[in-house]
Parts: sequence; structure tokens; C-alpha cells
Amino acid sequence: MNTRELLALSPIVPVMVIDDAAAAVDLAQALVAGGIYALEITLRTPAALPAMRRIRDAVPQAVVGAGTITQPLQVQQCIDAGAQFGVSPGLTPALANAVQSAALPFLPGVASASELMAAQAAGFDTFKLFPAEAVGGIKLLQALAGPFADARFCPTGGITPTNAADYLALPNVLAVGGSWLTPKAAVAAQDWAEITRLAKAAGALRV
Repeated sequence: MNTRELLALSPIVPVMVIDDAAAAVDLAQALVAGGIYALEITLRTPAALPAMRRIRDAVPQAVVGAGTITQPLQVQQCIDAGAQFGVSPGLTPALANAVQSAALPFLPGVASASELMAAQAAGFDTFKLFPAEAVGGIKLLQALAGPFADARFCPTGGITPTNAADYLALPNVLAVGGSWLTPKAAVAAQDWAEITRLAKAAGALRV
């Protein structure tokens, strides 16, 4: 699948910070049971790479993504761990070369028209707007739609159940990223039914 096909799997891409790889499979299964299939596991904890491998091996319905990729060397590490797509808060020429050489579907982060132009020049057509709310959110996406009619986005950063539907109503938004589907308290309590409930509610946000 290419990046746009991945984002069509579900309207919300959960941004997951996993502290315990042992809980990764149950967490992924709870999300899949709620209709959420593209999962972004951020490289913010030592458990991230082992969690990707466990999910990839045990939950075939899930499409495993690696988030917060900022260095070229991380690209192969994530692929080796089973990542099927990557997400970054930004983009450098070296990182662009690494993901393209590896043929990894990738969402580079952009926060302005100039960054979008640079990412397009590097060969990308689908982007993570980050941090979405802080850089203008819906108004920025509406403004970018004119000069960049072919660009598509997955806004992340400040997206909540309250504003997600407004983002998803924009023609240039394919999905949004959010952390509310995997609240720390529910994960710590292994309340997988709550995770599934949140996932089902998120799936209903697509307009």
C-alpha cells in the first residue's frame, strides 16, 4: 500500500507511546476490534521497536507504522522491526533519501508552505501537518488547498474528539493522528474494552 491507501484504512491514526512491549499485542487487537487498522508507534520509548515486531507477528490485520522517525539510521531499524510505514515530525534531505531508498511509505511532517514545497520537491505527495493546532490547523489547511491542490494531509498535534470531525471534513485531509485512543490510564489498567470503545467512536467520525 502507498501512503494514501494506508490513510484510507481508518479516519484516525492512533499515535501510540508504548511503555511495555508485553501489552502491545492486546492493545493492537483492541484497536483493530474497534475498526482502527493503521497504528503509529512512536520511537519515544525503548519498548517501541519490540512492540512493532510483536504486533506485526501476532496481529495481521494491523498495519504497523513507526512514528517520530528523525534520523536516517532509524529507517532500517524500523523496517527490521516490522514497520510498514513511517511518520516524521519533519524532513531532511538525508531522511528523505533513506526512506525512498528503502521504499518505505512515509509521511513527512510539514508546518508551512515552504516546508511543503521542499517535501514535494523531494518526491512526496502526502504529509503530516505538525503540530497542527499550533501552526494554524484548519485555517492553514484551507489556505494550503488553493496553491497545493494535489497535496493531502494527516494533521497531528492538538487533534481531539471535539475537533477531529472538522478536520476530516476538509477535502485535503485523509485522516488525522491522535493520542486519545490509547489513554495511559486505560492501557495501564489493561482496559481493552475501553480502547475498543474509543476506537469505534473514532471510526464514526469520518464524514
